[in-house]
Amino acid sequence: MKFIGIIPARYASTRFPGKPLADIKGKPMIQRVYEQASKVLPVVYVATDDERIFNAVRAFRGNVVMTSTDHKSGTDRCAEAVRKAEAEREEMYDVVVNIQGDEPFIVPDMLLKVMSCFNDGQTDIATLVKPFGADEDIFNPNSPKVVVSNSNFALYFSRSVVPFLRGMDKKDWQKSHTFLKHIGLYAYRTKVLHQLTQLDQGVLEEAESLEQLRWLENGFRIKVERTEHQNYGIDTPEDLEKVLQMDLL
Repeated sequence: MKFIGIIPARYASTRFPGKPLADIKGKPMIQRVYEQASKVLPVVYVATDDERIFNAVRAFRGNVVMTSTDHKSGTDRCAEAVRKAEAEREEMYDVVVNIQGDEPFIVPDMLLKVMSCFNDGQTDIATLVKPFGADEDIFNPNSPKVVVSNSNFALYFSRSVVPFLRGMDKKDWQKSHTFLKHIGLYAYRTKVLHQLTQLDQGVLEEAESLEQLRWLENGFRIKVERTEHQNYGIDTPEDLEKVLQMDLL
């Protein structure tokens, strides 16, 4: 099975303009992400709509393609990028791993786990979850929750706490149940990725503002693997400063 990693990277960001080019100990953030992904994936491409990012990737001799400025999501940008990468390399890929461009500290084991989901022939899409820690707020709507089946396929994603524990005081919920936090790392069978870009927004997605609900509504099967590793997405310059103080490199 042939895998390819795609890293969507946009220059424009309300809270952190130019984020992919932010310096992290002498290297731009996008290079840090690229190098971590390349420890596992045989082929990695950055997908961008900005010449500054394009030139930065070329400067460290990475693979990069220019994509449309009109994409509404990283999924759409990823689909265009894999078409261009396949044409450039004259080979086809079975699975596309979509790596967030603001995850410079992503652990290679997380990529291996999401890739392992495709050992199951029923997997259309794969993602990761992590049990909430005792000190984490399960009621934070910015940390989507997931419920999974016995065969580790996602049943539902929600910003609300799921499942609801009936008859129990909410302060005791975390003591009696392991709630699962969604980790935003995705992989798709290539043919499925192209199908996803043709779907209209669904009722559940509109309600929760979670793109993956569109996929569930349309019958795609999302395999879930657990990780114990924490992800460190960077949304603001302050986030970057905090993570740098953790000395993860």
